[in-house]
Amino acid sequence: MSALGGAAVAGPLTAQAQQPALPVVGYLSGRSQGEAGDVLTAFRDGLNEAGFVERRNVVIEYRWAERQFDRLPEMAAELVHHQVAVIVATGGDLSPIAAKATTSTIPIVFLTGVDPVELGLVTRINRPDGNVTGVTLLAVDLEGKRFGLLSELVPAAAIFAALLNPNASLFDAQSRGVDDAAAAAGRKIEILKASNEREIDAAFAAAAHLRVDALLVGADPFFNSRQEQLVILAARYSLPAIFSFREFADLGGLMSYGTSFTEGYRQVGNYAGRILNGTKPSDLPVVLPTKYELVINLKTAKVLGLTVPPTLLGRADGVIE
Repeated sequence: MSALGGAAVAGPLTAQAQQPALPVVGYLSGRSQGEAGDVLTAFRDGLNEAGFVERRNVVIEYRWAERQFDRLPEMAAELVHHQVAVIVATGGDLSPIAAKATTSTIPIVFLTGVDPVELGLVTRINRPDGNVTGVTLLAVDLEGKRFGLLSELVPAAAIFAALLNPNASLFDAQSRGVDDAAAAAGRKIEILKASNEREIDAAFAAAAHLRVDALLVGADPFFNSRQEQLVILAARYSLPAIFSFREFADLGGLMSYGTSFTEGYRQVGNYAGRILNGTKPSDLPVVLPTKYELVINLKTAKVLGLTVPPTLLGRADGVIE
């Protein structure tokens, strides 16, 4: 009886042990978990499209650097040691750079706002070689276009300012972009710098001291994580501002121009799921923006006493009334 009982118990345990382990996605981000609610939902939606639901048939191992970017290489190494099936690298350009430097075999799916070829992530867009592919929003390349839209909305502005992150890898390129756009338009522009919450507050105070008439908030992952703070400060100082993503305008920002931030995360999730289904990264072209959205918040324009030119309003892809 004792032997039979042992066999009866051992049977189910053995069957359970033989069940295949769920695939594991490593999620590496330079941001904090508290800042990533909406984009995480979009990422999971993309995974779902490929047939994967978290905790049902896929496990996600999260690593959050909380803007302590020097921690990213160690966190990437942890995910490699954990033998994840794919690494998703988001929350700033340093995240995919750290992931690529850590492994040449585990597939990597990145999200970046710049040209991934210039960043050294891939050598080709259409057919990336090696283990890396992903999505680029090319948000940084649009600063000159955003300046033009802002000056069109606030034609009487004498002094413009651009708020940029000095710790961003492409700070110099962004500075040159807005300087060149302002010079071409014969406008004066001040560069304001901020890389933390306190410096954002100080930058808006400096804009008031300089009597800035309109503000361009540069495309940057840190600024994306401080959407509410930036929109509230722009309202507090009655400062017309243009932002890089629609989410800012939805929160009450005056205007935005760029691609969809959440859509980028959905596409990243979809690519991660396709790789789990067996597709090689080299068979997945880097996703480029196909459309840029101009969104104008008429409520905010009215509060600021601005009349949106009909020509600009007619070009808007979204109008918040």
